[in-house]
Amino acid sequence: MMSARTHGGTDALGVPTHDFSTNSNACGPCPPALLALQQADAGHYPDARYVDLRARLAAFHAVSAERIVLAGSASEFIFRITAWVARRAGAASVPTVHWPAHAYGDYAQAAHAWGLAQAERPAAAHLVWACEPSSPLGQAHVAWPVDLAGRLVVLDRAYEPLRLSGASSLTATQLDQVWQLFTPNKALGLTGVRAAYVIAPYVDQERVQGQIDATVSALNQLAPSWPVGAHGVAMLTAWVSPQVQAWLAEAVSVLRVWKARQIDLLQAMDWQVQPSDTNFFCAKPPQPLDGQALRADHGIKLRDATSFGLPGWVRLGVLGPPAQDALRCVLHG
Repeated sequence: MMSARTHGGTDALGVPTHDFSTNSNACGPCPPALLALQQADAGHYPDARYVDLRARLAAFHAVSAERIVLAGSASEFIFRITAWVARRAGAASVPTVHWPAHAYGDYAQAAHAWGLAQAERPAAAHLVWACEPSSPLGQAHVAWPVDLAGRLVVLDRAYEPLRLSGASSLTATQLDQVWQLFTPNKALGLTGVRAAYVIAPYVDQERVQGQIDATVSALNQLAPSWPVGAHGVAMLTAWVSPQVQAWLAEAVSVLRVWKARQIDLLQAMDWQVQPSDTNFFCAKPPQPLDGQALRADHGIKLRDATSFGLPGWVRLGVLGPPAQDALRCVLHG
C-alpha cells in the first residue's frame, strides 16, 4: 500500500506566509496572464476542439497542430497515458513503467492505480518517465534509453521555462522523439489554474510515426469533454504571447539573483546545498528541523524531501529577500 500523497503549497492552515514548499515562480503572478484570466469568458464552454488554442501552441513550438494534446493538468495526463498503457497491454502481460529515483510522486501513484509494475531499467519499460530539469533536484535527467525513437518516453518539462542555468541534455532532434509535457502555471506563478499540453513526437519513419499518430488519437479519445476550462484556455493562450514571454525572461533574471542570495544565506548557517539549474533546490540543515512548528508558529513552509527518497533534506523554492530574511531570523535568531 502506497503512503498518502505529499505536496507543497496550501494546506489545512491555509496559504503559508512564506511558502518555500512549491516550485512556483515567486515573481508571479504574471500580470498580463492574470489579466487574461480576469477577462476569461466563464459563462460559455470553450471550443470543444480547441482549434485556435492548439494552433497558437503549435506555432509557438513550430510544430503541427496535430501534435498538440491538451490536458487538464500534468497530473491528469500522467494518469491518462498510464491508463492507455495499461489498456493496451490488456490481460496478455503486466505492463512496466520506469521513473527516476527521485521524482514527482504521481508517476508512481498512477502506475500503482493502474497496476503497472516498476521497471528498474528504462530499456525494459513500456512507459518511461523523465523530468528535466528534474524535481526535486532541479538537475539533468541521467537515465535516457539508448534508443529514443519508437519508445514511449514522456519528458516532463514543467521546469524548463524556470531554468536558470544549464541546457537540455537532449538535442532538438532527440526532443522530437519524445513526448514533451508542459505546465506553464508554475512559470507564470499561477499554480491554482490547472491546464497543460503535450507535444507528441515526430519520427521520420512511416511505421513509427503511424504508431505515434494512433496513440495521439487514443489519448484524445480517453480525455473527457472540455479537459481545459475557460481559465485554462486563457492561461495557455496568454502563455505564448510576446508580452508574457518578455515578463518571464525578466523574472528569470531576478530569480537568479534571489537564488544566489538564498544559497549564501543557507550556507552561512551550515546547510548543505545540492546544485540545481532551477528556481528550486534541495538542502540539508545541520540539525533536523521541526517543520510543523515552522509552519504553525511562523508561517514558513518547507517541502520535506523524504517522499522523494531524500530523508533529512528539504526542497526549497526560491523566494524574495523578505521571505529569506524571515527564514534566517527564525532559524538563526
